[in-house]
Amino acid sequence: MPHASEASFVELLTQQVRHEFTASQQYIAIAVWFDGHDLPRLATHFYLQSVEERNHAMMMVQYMLDRDWALTVPGVDEVRNEFDKPHEPIALALAQEKSVTRQIEAPFRAARSEGDVLGEQFMLWFLKEQVEEVAAMSTLLTIADRAGEDWFQIEDHLAREAVLDGGKDASAPAAAGGTL
Repeated sequence: MPHASEASFVELLTQQVRHEFTASQQYIAIAVWFDGHDLPRLATHFYLQSVEERNHAMMMVQYMLDRDWALTVPGVDEVRNEFDKPHEPIALALAQEKSVTRQIEAPFRAARSEGDVLGEQFMLWFLKEQVEEVAAMSTLLTIADRAGEDWFQIEDHLAREAVLDGGKDASAPAAAGGTL
């Protein structure tokens, strides 16, 4: 496969589908860890994050179908399942969101360099979404840091604050099979 800077928009978007499915799976692993530690609001938060990442992958799948591009549904990379304290999975989630942001930038740049204005326009929504995702996860990590050993303060924060939009955005691209 070509180096990331040499890969085409279609190749990078195909890779991004894998990244989004992997992010979804990682969020399931995080949610299960929180569930297993009797932190239901954190578990629910990450179960919802998982669905959102799955929806992002399916938006990309729909876009590729709409453009009549061949697509093989990818598997996912390994995910981390073991953590010691709530700070760890949240820090992992923030690092993952920052990584996904860099990954989303690559197909956007490829579309721009190829003069694919439709591809560039499609990727703009995901760039906007990543700004929100990184900011929300950064806030959650700050709350976890401040909570220290009192894990329930994080639960209280999630009970009081709407951290995300729940993945409901009227300007979002269509997802293959519909969003969950």
